[in-house]
Amino acid sequence: MAVDTVIVDHPLVMDALARIRDVTTPNALFRQNLERIGTLLIAEATLTLPTRSDTVETPLTTAAVDRLATQPVIVPILRAGLGFLSPAQHLLPAADIGFIGIARNEDTHEPEPYVNKLPESFQGRPVIVVDPMLATGGSLIHTLELLIGAGAQQPITVVVALAAPEGIAAVEAAGIDITLYTAAVDDHLNDNA
Repeated sequence: MAVDTVIVDHPLVMDALARIRDVTTPNALFRQNLERIGTLLIAEATLTLPTRSDTVETPLTTAAVDRLATQPVIVPILRAGLGFLSPAQHLLPAADIGFIGIARNEDTHEPEPYVNKLPESFQGRPVIVVDPMLATGGSLIHTLELLIGAGAQQPITVVVALAAPEGIAAVEAAGIDITLYTAAVDDHLNDNA
């Protein structure tokens, strides 16, 4: 079991990342750049989706085309994951959407689910979990366990703007196979994590 980490160092991702890291960035510009990062990371994360051959009638002829073999399931971790939902729906308009809400208990620091609304079947469908930050890994691990329990197949694709090494290590220790797409892996968590 492993975490395969893909750092997407595209110039547009790096520019948007610089803007969201800047403490002087206004909220509206922060959200806009977070959405830019989401769009670019999700595009990268979907490069390996399986396709099937098909034909279409164009105004001039019949053309051979490739289509997605199956629509993936997009699962934002509520509420922060909603920031990546719009870019995911823009790129994958026919994808099913599932929702998992996880809150951290302020006393125990353990994740507690408050929403679990998933599609009826994951049979043969890729799953893409979206959340802007992988910090300690608690919410992500809980989400992944719920998805696997509902029938999602590993490896599960996870898209985050930023990741902490502690979160990556926690997912690895949990024994869950994921492919993690991120703009950056920070050095460490601070004391507020």
